[in-house]
Amino acid sequence: MPSMTTHERVRRTYEHQEPDRIPICDSPWGATIERWQREGMPADVPWVDYFDLDRFAGIGVDNSPRYPSRTLEETDEYVVATTAWGATLRNFKHAASVPEFLAFKVTSPEAWREAKARMTPARDRVNWDYLRQHYRTWREQGHWIQAQFWFGFDVAHAWMVGTERFLMALAEDPEWCVDVFNTYLDLDLAMFQQVWDEGYRFDAIGWPDDMGYKHNQFFSLGMYRELLKPVHKRAADWAHAKGLKVHLHSCGDIRPFIPDLIEIGIDALNPLEVKAGMDPVQIKQAYGERLVLHGGVNAVLWDRPEAIEAEMERVIPALKRGGGYIFASDHSIPSSVSLADFTRIIERVKRLGRF
Repeated sequence: MPSMTTHERVRRTYEHQEPDRIPICDSPWGATIERWQREGMPADVPWVDYFDLDRFAGIGVDNSPRYPSRTLEETDEYVVATTAWGATLRNFKHAASVPEFLAFKVTSPEAWREAKARMTPARDRVNWDYLRQHYRTWREQGHWIQAQFWFGFDVAHAWMVGTERFLMALAEDPEWCVDVFNTYLDLDLAMFQQVWDEGYRFDAIGWPDDMGYKHNQFFSLGMYRELLKPVHKRAADWAHAKGLKVHLHSCGDIRPFIPDLIEIGIDALNPLEVKAGMDPVQIKQAYGERLVLHGGVNAVLWDRPEAIEAEMERVIPALKRGGGYIFASDHSIPSSVSLADFTRIIERVKRLGRF
């Protein structure tokens, strides 16, 4: 089969047809990139280009309350700063980790009402210069372009309210939580409609909404159906009305939610976190004709060459069968993976992933 562009390859994957090979779309930590550069990868070459991987492009908008972003402390190891969402966090400069959240501004429905008043559509919430600079190249080079939505449970608890506080609110003040979900989505829809109306077309929408952890979910299936599922469905309906695909990232064990996700129109699910309890081969057997699977290769094994090669030999042939699979780790590429090891991994993926 002739070599395809990323757009052709991913389009066939979403149609559950076999492309020339499985697409490859993953994300290393910043610390992983630093390691690879120390080991010989040129600093002026994008890592995707260095390994000749698929070209994915993202379009983002600002749907924050636009609180002031300020650096409060900086050392050689970390930066403490406030964010546009009202959180105070510590970002570690050279570690493969998520930020440490220290404090939140929106801690009550009253504080939320003040934040909500700041979340109104505005043309300067879109980086138009960035789109004008890159969009034509993306299309000419056959990129897969995804609109990066930003709403849902994960955004609310992690970036604005705080986990324990928001989980309590789901039970005690669900109307507040639903208002947060819908307000974020409303602003996303308004801003991405502006992008669309300006003639910038994208192929899919996607958003991160981690709803699970190890062998469990943050809330019950009943609570998902009542509070969050209708909001997810609104996003999917908006996308499908434009002929777009819908990609959801949700870490953790979310197996009980999968039938409902398919029902509302989620087309692709990522990252299929093995260490949390997700079995990608079983999920493929159960839902592979209706759901594109993206990920599912255990990141814990990536720095053990024999183990990761055996895992890829087991998983990739099963997941690619009949199309509908995009290769990636089940979270992010860890900094324990050397440049040489990752080179071998990609070579193996391209061999195993051919049709």
